[in-house]
Amino acid sequence: MRIIELTEETKKDILERLLKRSPSSYRDFEERVNEILQNVKENGDAAVFGYTKQFDGAEITAENVRVTKAELDEAYESIDPGLLSVIRRSLANIRSYHEKQRQYSWFDSTENGTMLGQKVTPLASVGVYVPGGKAVYPSSVLMNIVPARVAGVGRIVMTTPPGADGRIPASTLVAANEAGVDEIYKAGGAQAVAALAFGTESIPKVDKITGPGNIYVALAKRAVYGHVSIDSVAGPSEILVLADETANPRYVAADLLSQAEHDEMASAILVTTSERLARRVSEEIDGFLKTLSRAEIIRKSLEQYGFILIAKDMGDAVDAVNEIASEHLEIVTKDAFQVMTKIRNAGAIFIGEYSSEPLGDYFAGPNHVLPTNGTAKFFSPLSVDDFIKKSSIIYYSKEALEPVHEDIIAFAQAEQLTAHANSIKVRFEDRQEQEDV
Repeated sequence: MRIIELTEETKKDILERLLKRSPSSYRDFEERVNEILQNVKENGDAAVFGYTKQFDGAEITAENVRVTKAELDEAYESIDPGLLSVIRRSLANIRSYHEKQRQYSWFDSTENGTMLGQKVTPLASVGVYVPGGKAVYPSSVLMNIVPARVAGVGRIVMTTPPGADGRIPASTLVAANEAGVDEIYKAGGAQAVAALAFGTESIPKVDKITGPGNIYVALAKRAVYGHVSIDSVAGPSEILVLADETANPRYVAADLLSQAEHDEMASAILVTTSERLARRVSEEIDGFLKTLSRAEIIRKSLEQYGFILIAKDMGDAVDAVNEIASEHLEIVTKDAFQVMTKIRNAGAIFIGEYSSEPLGDYFAGPNHVLPTNGTAKFFSPLSVDDFIKKSSIIYYSKEALEPVHEDIIAFAQAEQLTAHANSIKVRFEDRQEQEDV
C-alpha cells in the first residue's frame, strides 16, 4: 500500500481522486437510466417484468411479484437457526438505538393568547431498496426498515432483485419480516426505483425511497427525487483510520481491508503520525492479501483509492480527516476521546482498537447507511428523522395579534406585498373606523 507524506498538495490530489467516484461523475449511465425510468412510468408492470427477465433472468409476473406468506414460511424453515438468532440480537440493538431518536410534537402557549408548536407526523409510505445479485445484505434490510418502523411509517414496502429462479435469499426475507416490513416485491435495479417512485399495477407508489444500490440505482434515485423523497445518493464505501504510534498495525490493516473488499471503487485510507506504524500496516496488508478470498478486488481498490498518509503532527492529521470527511472513521490513538472532540466531519466514528467498523455494520445499533464522497460535511446517517415530517403550528388570538399587527403590516409593505398587508389589516378595520370617528 502506498505511503506518502501528508501535504496540502497530496491532500488535494487525494480529494480530487475520491470525488471522481461520486455517482454524479457517471454521466454515461444517465441516458440508460432515464430510458428505464420513462419506460416503467409509461408501461408499469410490463416494463418492470421485462427488465427483470433481461437483467436477472427471472420470469416474474403479477401473480408472483409479491412475496407470499408461504415463501416467508419456507425462508424461516431454511435459514440457519444460528443466523436467525444473530439477526434477532442485532435487531434488538438497532431498535433500541433508534428508539432514542424519536421526536415528539410539542406546543408552547403564552398567557396573551398565542400557541406555537411543531407537529411530528410519520411518512405514510416508504420504499426500501435492498441490493441482491451476487451478495446478500440482511444487515441493510434491518438498517432501513427498523428506523422506519420506529418512526411509525404506515406502509413499508421492500424491493430486491430475485435470482434467476425467482427466489429471494432466506436471510433477506427473514430479516425483513423480523424488522416489520409490510410488503416485499421481487424487483431490482433502476426499474424497482421507478416502480416505487411512480407506481405500477402491482407495486405501489411510495413517498420516500431509501437504501443502497449500484450506480443504476443511485442515478435512478437521484432522477426521481422530487417525485418522491430519497435518503441520499450513495457512493462507494470508505474507511479512514486515524492512528498514532500506540495503534496495533495488524488491527489497522484488517480494518482498512474490511472496506476495500466491498468493490474496486472503495477507498481505504490511514492517516498517521507514525512512520513506523505506516510501514508495519503496509506489511500486514501484504500478508492478509495472501489469504483473503476477495484479494483481487482489494488489490484493485487499494491501487486506485488506498493511501497511507504520514502527518507531521496530530493537528495536521485531524485537519486532513475533516477535509476527507469519510463515511467511516476509526480513531486509534492514546487519547482517542479527546481527538474525537476535534472531528467535525465523519459519517460514523469508531473509538478505540476494539471498535472496528464491522461492529457498526452489523451489531452495535447505530445505522450503517452513511454519507459518502465527502457529504459527511453536511449529511447525517440514516435515522428516524428520515421517516418523519414536521409541520409548524401557529395560533394567535385577536388579543395577541392586535399589539403586533402594525409591525406585520409594515414588514409586508416594505416588501411591496400589499395583499399580505391587507390580510392583517382587514382584521382590525372596525378599530380603525372607530379611531377615524
